Amino acid sequence: MKGADGVSFRIPRGTVDIMPGEVETWQYIEEKVRDLCHRCHFSEVRTPIFEQTDLFRRGVGETTDIVEKEMYTFTDRGGRSLTLRPEGTASLVRSFVEKKMYGEPQPTKWYYIGPMYRYERPQAGRQRQFHQFGVEVFGTTDPGIDAEIIDLGVQFYTSLGLKNVHVELNSVGCHRCRPLYREKLVEFLAPKREELCKDCQSRLERNPMRILDCKNESCQQVTAKAPRMVEHLCEDCASHFEKVQEYLKLLGVEYRIDTRMVRGLDYYTQTAFEFTLDGQGGSLGGGGRYNGLVQEIGGPEVPGIGFGLGLERTVLALKEQQVDIPVQRGIDLFLIAWGEEPKRRGIPLLKEIRQAGFSAERDYLDRKFKGQMKAADRMKASYVAILGEDELKENRIAVKHLETGKQETIELNQLVAYMRQGRCK
Repeated sequence: MKGADGVSFRIPRGTVDIMPGEVETWQYIEEKVRDLCHRCHFSEVRTPIFEQTDLFRRGVGETTDIVEKEMYTFTDRGGRSLTLRPEGTASLVRSFVEKKMYGEPQPTKWYYIGPMYRYERPQAGRQRQFHQFGVEVFGTTDPGIDAEIIDLGVQFYTSLGLKNVHVELNSVGCHRCRPLYREKLVEFLAPKREELCKDCQSRLERNPMRILDCKNESCQQVTAKAPRMVEHLCEDCASHFEKVQEYLKLLGVEYRIDTRMVRGLDYYTQTAFEFTLDGQGGSLGGGGRYNGLVQEIGGPEVPGIGFGLGLERTVLALKEQQVDIPVQRGIDLFLIAWGEEPKRRGIPLLKEIRQAGFSAERDYLDRKFKGQMKAADRMKASYVAILGEDELKENRIAVKHLETGKQETIELNQLVAYMRQGRCK
């Protein structure tokens, strides 16, 4: 596609247009999100798409792949370094601190839906602009909320009709027990340094736990017998982890312990979890507890926990499992106003139909009657209402059911009432 000056315009790599026919699936998912969050007493928060770069450096972690390789960072005209948000938690924590929400009665329960940005290799279910549904809870260390958050994710996938979604669970400890584990891990990995990939050789000094999450096969072999964090938890973390599992069982949530899972973000403490799906590979989404993040971003010591679920991967999973999304694909009524005066009368009539809550459309191209009927069929209209000169003189209108072919004529001022009676739904 070229403009008038011969320049070609194409969609940026790693982005997609969500077109009619598919966007309805996204709308259905978003409706499920809002209904579920409303019932669980979460309030929606909408944060800016870009933030100060240092927010993500400090919040997400300097040694993460996100900060080191994947952020879209730019300098604005005022010389400020800004970054398109690569994830949602840091922005919500910034808002929680900036608005002094910690001074309000706790816990605070928020959710968000929106686009995120990471410079990654595009592939199925993974784009450079992607969308997440996430929740965050601030102000409580109760392990029961950890279990409820995980269960909320399970409920989300279940409400959509997805099957074989698994919960992978781990504990990554806290600032007390993690340093001791780090020493044990480095002691184990140091003699095997040359067997690690270059990224993990760098991580060995800066963030050795991230090596456990490396997808490189040689690194996975090296760490197969590495010390496990769950075996080095302090008393508080061990107790917390046991109670999370107890509550999950009470909620009927099945889970699997994955001692290698550390998640790709540095702010996690204690509970970490992922939602995975058979056949798709990788993670649908995940989250965990971040008891030190609010303080790291400038607030008081307030605990938090949340998750972020990828919506592109969710849509892909729905397609793979051939889940039927119950969304309306057509319109309720197509109005054919045949003749100059019927066209004039049809304009306010169409508005009246729409204001009554029905989807309705008319012809805008002066097509012949047959062409308008074809247009109604393309739009998958349930009914066609035909208003011609003869009908208008008698203040009547013909209504035809396209599926059965049945047609009847009713009083013009009764069309909306006719539709409300359920005959046009």
